[in-house]
Amino acid sequence: MMEPQLTKYVNTIKMEEMATPVPEASQGPKTYSVEDAVETIGFGRFHILLFLIMGSTGIAEAMEIMLIAVISSSIRCEWRLQSWQVALVTMMVFFGYMIFSIFLGLLADRYGRLKILFISFLWGAYFSLLTSFSPSYVWFVFLRCLVGCGVAGHAQGLIIKTEFLPKNVRGYMLPLSQFIPESARFNLSVGKNQEAMETLEKIAKINRSHMPEGTIHEEVAENTGKFLDLLDRKYLRTSLQIWVIWLGIAFAYYGTILASTELLENNLLCETGQAPERPAPGDGPCYCNLLSPSDYHTLIISTLGEIALNPFNIVAINLLGRRWSLGITLTTTGIFFLLLNICMSRAGLIGLFFCLRALVSANFNTIYIYTAEVYPTVMRAIGMGTSGSLCRIGAMAAPFIAQVLLSKSIIGGLCLFASMCFICALSAFTLPIETKGRALQQVK
Repeated sequence: MMEPQLTKYVNTIKMEEMATPVPEASQGPKTYSVEDAVETIGFGRFHILLFLIMGSTGIAEAMEIMLIAVISSSIRCEWRLQSWQVALVTMMVFFGYMIFSIFLGLLADRYGRLKILFISFLWGAYFSLLTSFSPSYVWFVFLRCLVGCGVAGHAQGLIIKTEFLPKNVRGYMLPLSQFIPESARFNLSVGKNQEAMETLEKIAKINRSHMPEGTIHEEVAENTGKFLDLLDRKYLRTSLQIWVIWLGIAFAYYGTILASTELLENNLLCETGQAPERPAPGDGPCYCNLLSPSDYHTLIISTLGEIALNPFNIVAINLLGRRWSLGITLTTTGIFFLLLNICMSRAGLIGLFFCLRALVSANFNTIYIYTAEVYPTVMRAIGMGTSGSLCRIGAMAAPFIAQVLLSKSIIGGLCLFASMCFICALSAFTLPIETKGRALQQVK
């Protein structure tokens, strides 16, 4: 046995060892993610400037679409066109959009969003100008198709806005958007950490905010996004349902615009008692019914509906979430299409078209936000590009329903639009992921 003094000495040593603080293992430099940086910087003057500038992408696209609707009656008379030839003009615009959406999405994921956006602006402006000098119907169709190819790149503007916004304000600011730096998230995904740091520091300075402590660090993706990534087990169901929704929303949106001009151009209103007389088959293919000043007033008033519902849409997607708000507006859109079958005056038609334009615009706003949020940075552009490309199938079908079938059977055309909205609403309600308040994912 140990002696009492020796035992006391050993116990004293053990107590001193236990009391002595053990130095912590040396840690490396403090790091933070791009999501941390964006949330720390917060919302400020930079984002307001960004939205003012990037809003031009939505303005340009909206002008091109409204131009198609308004000019239909003029080209019908100019080149003595049949209804299917007028519809073909609209279809070819969306055909060019469909082909280039996937292509430009792949390029944007590889070379950056800003470069593709700038090129698409120049491309669209150049061929839109050339369209004014079209010597024939064939040239007009060809040049409008090339305009559609350029407009396909405008979706990169929304991606840039999405990747710079804090998650708590994305639902408020993105619906309103409709000196730009390259996306910091994109730069990080391809290993350009220094460029990402410089961009975020500039934003912090403009916002009079500060950066998190430490250095930025994110896992670098080995490969940029590919189409097959969208069919990965993790995203397969989401992708398939998103594509159905995009197709249906485009079908309803452009159908609403084209149907409004078709109903006004051909005076298909119950207050007249009957549809206008068409020439007999032997009288030639042309039946000119140019829009009157009151028709243009109707179109302008109904177009304002795209702005009117924005505040309610913003509240809905932030309170109810993306899925429920999208499902509700799609269901309501289908109901309003069915209401167009009711005999009504011009004032009633204006009111219905005003509500329809508000609803179809809200649908597009919500699905744009959801798609940009649900995919990680490395495949966000290809996800948006593919969705935009597939939705043009619906857009290409819309003119043949709104400008050809509607002139033969109003009930048949409107019920077809309504049915598609109800199918998309079911798909929206059952989407597997809710992105409300969810941080943007950087890698798969």
